[in-house]
Amino acid sequence: MVCRAPQQKARTSAMGSGVVELQRNSTNWAKAVGEIVKMERKIFPKHESLASSFAEELKKKNSGLIYVELDGEVVGYVMYSWPSSLFASIAKLAVKENYRRQGHGEALLKVAIQKCRSRKVHRISLHVDPLRTPAMSLYKKLGFQVDALIVGYYSPDRDANRMYLEFDSE
Repeated sequence: MVCRAPQQKARTSAMGSGVVELQRNSTNWAKAVGEIVKMERKIFPKHESLASSFAEELKKKNSGLIYVELDGEVVGYVMYSWPSSLFASIAKLAVKENYRRQGHGEALLKVAIQKCRSRKVHRISLHVDPLRTPAMSLYKKLGFQVDALIVGYYSPDRDANRMYLEFDSE
């Protein structure tokens, strides 16, 4: 099987939206990253936000970012990485509030899973606040299972479920 290089453009139609893989050399890099950083600051508390290090994270060769663009506006994104050939991690998944519950998060996560599978990883992990019911439901719908409760993961009074999706060895 031939895997596409991370620099190739991936564009698919999902729920009527443009799902795009951010390219390191693309002309829209600065615009897309700028919009995502604004979303990151608005959606996540400061201590959970990657806003200040977003561009640096994306420069790592083993990371990727996929976003949904509607009418020229970034409305959601997923950031993932594959630190080794054995596992990958979903670092962030976010959709602007007025675009939620329309399938954008699911479309993003499915593309990220496919990208990780194309790299032959055996497991994808992520962390999610167990009180974020829609997120928990989405992850479970796509086959993620709760591995452990990490007490104080986000803050002293806010825990996280560590979840994983495992693939059969082929």
